[in-house]
Amino acid sequence: MNKNELVAAMAEKAGLKKTEAEKALKAFTEVVAEELKKGEKIQLVGFGTFSVAERSARVGRNPRTGAEQKIPASKSPKFKAGKALKDSLN
Repeated sequence: MNKNELVAAMAEKAGLKKTEAEKALKAFTEVVAEELKKGEKIQLVGFGTFSVAERSARVGRNPRTGAEQKIPASKSPKFKAGKALKDSLN
């Protein structure tokens, strides 16, 4: 499912116009991104938790040459599915 299909499904399920559903989806993704940038965690009970995973700096190897190279520390978004979501899949 791509973004357009998601917007259409949201609009149908919520009884909204597609433009309204697209605004709602955009607002949701913007709020999640802003909170993650602040280092906050977003917890949607029954659905899951969005958080930030921090990776420390390390030394890696170039697979082609075998040369060592430094990989800087970084942050990445992380999602952990909630119990209700997991249960609905099984």
